[in-house]
Amino acid sequence: MKKQLINYETLLKVTKAISHSKDPEEVALMTVESIKTALGVKGCALFLFNRKNNELQLATSYGLSDEYINKGPVSALRSIAQSLEEGPVAIYDVTDDPRIQYPIEAQKEGIASLLSVSIVVAGNLIGAMRVYTAEPWEFTLEDVNFVQSLAQVAGMAINMARYTKGLKSSIDVLKTMREVQTHRSTRRTPYEGVPISVPSD
Repeated sequence: MKKQLINYETLLKVTKAISHSKDPEEVALMTVESIKTALGVKGCALFLFNRKNNELQLATSYGLSDEYINKGPVSALRSIAQSLEEGPVAIYDVTDDPRIQYPIEAQKEGIASLLSVSIVVAGNLIGAMRVYTAEPWEFTLEDVNFVQSLAQVAGMAINMARYTKGLKSSIDVLKTMREVQTHRSTRRTPYEGVPISVPSD
């Protein structure tokens, strides 16, 4: 019961903090730190899915070494691909499972078990959350639900933050265009009155 209370408190705390943040990097880091601390595991990482090359690109991590983080590209087709298509995947022994893309590097990092859950927003896969343990770990349904909940909340926040940033950028561009147009309309030139050609779409 105590562990459940800790997880619910963490979920509430992170959800509240995320709702006040508009920075996707901050949201991602806050989430992986919270999962790592609440479960007492070795580390946690959040990946974003790149559709162009079918890779999972690291957004942020907590508790993992730079050497392990920079081990090489993580293929969405080779690295626990099942978790992206069918749901959460828990691996008890990372050194003896064909779904692990970098088993030697994982062993060197001191990783024993791993949990991978997909992050899906509005029906679209946007990434994955992975939890790493130093000791062999039988992930419970409670563990999986907790990680999934935070992963989904983070996914929605990141997606919204991306949209907000993109919208702000568009607004800034429009403002700049208006300023240029206003400046042009008030400026007198020798060519005043000559039609300005506008390139067609």
